[in-house]
Amino acid sequence: MLLRRDTAKDAELLVLRHENAVLRRHLAGPVRYQPEDRFWLAALSGLIPRHRWRAVFPVTPGTLLAWHRRLIAAKWDYSTQRTRTGRPPTRAVVKNLVLRLARENAGWGHKRIQGELARLGHPIAASTVWEILHAAGIDPVPCRTGPSWREFLTAQAEGIIAVDSFHLDTVLGQRLYALAFLEHGTRRLHIAGITARPTQYWAVQQARNMAADLGRRTESLRFLLRDRDGKYGQTFDAVFEAEEMEILKSAPRVPRMNAHCERVIGSIRREALDHVLIKLSEPHSSPSGPAPTGTPSPSTPASSGCWPPPRSPSPSCTPCTNSRWSRWRRPASRPPT
Repeated sequence: MLLRRDTAKDAELLVLRHENAVLRRHLAGPVRYQPEDRFWLAALSGLIPRHRWRAVFPVTPGTLLAWHRRLIAAKWDYSTQRTRTGRPPTRAVVKNLVLRLARENAGWGHKRIQGELARLGHPIAASTVWEILHAAGIDPVPCRTGPSWREFLTAQAEGIIAVDSFHLDTVLGQRLYALAFLEHGTRRLHIAGITARPTQYWAVQQARNMAADLGRRTESLRFLLRDRDGKYGQTFDAVFEAEEMEILKSAPRVPRMNAHCERVIGSIRREALDHVLIKLSEPHSSPSGPAPTGTPSPSTPASSGCWPPPRSPSPSCTPCTNSRWSRWRRPASRPPT
């Protein structure tokens, strides 16, 4: 470089500048400099006058100072001396062995596989074995080779009846609870009863009324699907077990297992309860309670044990129309002629 003439050096610099300008026009994003590129630019920055930086240097002096601050900060944060936190990952050999044992032994669960691995000299937690099987899409036993829950509901729809409860609030703020039964095969909905105190005794009575209303249709039903609510006790299950039904309980906090009932209840809320104000109070749930003040809706069976059938007014009574609430009063007696 020192023995070459200035004319050749200037020509080479012009060629390199033009090539740099052409390459920059073809770049879609900003230029990314590696650590060695930053060191080389910082070393050459002291050889170029400040008034020539804009025409020659690709970065500003502020960028060089920012690079220097990052270098000093990385030196004193002790990142090179930090160890990796947490449990080390499971080796690939152990993962392959877990999957092999699960595929060759369909009746082995994650705890059995964990015990066999310990006997082979691979200490591993049972929860780690479960995570490996779950990530590989292998279901737990004994349903590893059976149908999925969706396939079961689809295949047995004609023989499943589901039960679930929902609440509704009156205009005065009183909360009532309703019990709903849904036949999966026909999508027929039964509102068994409404009460403000959903006890086990009340739920059992609604189950008996429902079994009586179904009549001979219970011969085609094989399963009762319900959640694990406390109001469903052994007596509630015994009512349907007497009809030769098998009780299916959904998993805790998994409402999607009873998705048909959840969807119907959501439709009731969106299409009915969200658009009306309920003025009727909850009917009596005990023999000594107050008398009911409303009549059942056409879709509510009268034999549900909640709403009694409406009573027709006496022929000697006439309705009073000058008050806000409709009441019945006797007419004034006529004087004898």
